Amino acid sequence: MRWENLTTGPGDRPDPAPALFDADSVTTRTFDSPEFRGVTFHEIHARSILNRVPGASRLPFEWTVNPYRGCTHACVYCFARKSHSYLDLDTGLGFDSQIVVKVNAPELLRRQLGSRRWQGEHVAMGTNVDCYQRAEGRYRLMPGILAALRDHANPFSILTKGTLILRDLDLLRQAAEVTRVGVSVSVGFTDPALWRTLEPGTPAPHRRLDVVRALGSHGIGCGVLMAPVVPFLGDRPEQLRETVRAVAEAGATSVTPLVLHLRPGAREWFMAWLAHHHPGLVGRYERLYAEGSYAPKWYQRRITRQVHELAEEFGIGPSGAGTGHRAGPPPGPAARPEPGPTQLTLL
Repeated sequence: MRWENLTTGPGDRPDPAPALFDADSVTTRTFDSPEFRGVTFHEIHARSILNRVPGASRLPFEWTVNPYRGCTHACVYCFARKSHSYLDLDTGLGFDSQIVVKVNAPELLRRQLGSRRWQGEHVAMGTNVDCYQRAEGRYRLMPGILAALRDHANPFSILTKGTLILRDLDLLRQAAEVTRVGVSVSVGFTDPALWRTLEPGTPAPHRRLDVVRALGSHGIGCGVLMAPVVPFLGDRPEQLRETVRAVAEAGATSVTPLVLHLRPGAREWFMAWLAHHHPGLVGRYERLYAEGSYAPKWYQRRITRQVHELAEEFGIGPSGAGTGHRAGPPPGPAARPEPGPTQLTLL
């Protein structure tokens, strides 16, 4: 396993800089509990936790914090799958079951936020893998991370599919009293059959919308990243209407659609899934994504227009307007102004 390459991001070549941590500091664990059966955790002591986003990414933030690598949500389409290959780990089942845990993330972040070189820039979380995936229930890294951001009054945002964020509601409210806090929940569709096969490790869509509802009831506005909109499986007008209606009923402050994109690593895994579950769609996908990782602009614009019209009909504010209490920059890749390659520093 190439632990020395943990500093590389998608599309980058292996970084010749010093490794993020000592290879001999890795502790590998398994837990004999139903929720972690078949999952291996690689605990590390990272050397850095604040990661700079490449300037060419066109994202509305420059810094990210990612306490985990790999994700038990097991979303078939997850763009972060490629990053597992830099560790000689499988980007399919390995990404779902080989989880890197930066066990010193809270204290390391506190130290870095206190550095004289740190200028208090916005920090985005959940832009690589979900910081509230199931592993967080055992490792509890986020309370310390949120406390450090609160104590330094540092603006931040979170994007999640996890319901575990409600555990940290008090910390979010405390942070929102001293700085800008943005929260978004990802719900691309409400179809239960599509959810069970495409996002098998995530909470059900209606449970994620309950998170939106709960945050709003406690004074923390929450937007919804409607991602991904899945071509030919979740993009029928009645499906879009049902999803936007449910988002509106949950009290979301905004809804931002993002069409499925298939980067290397994710593309191969998704296409294998498609061939198994929907073989008749393989040719249509090959044609739609013939030019690369992103669906054609005409298709993306059509979906965006439909969702915005539905949002207006159901009384949701403009896309991207609601990123949380004392809102800062939106916490996800949906803010990209034009379709195109996006690279995050995945550390």
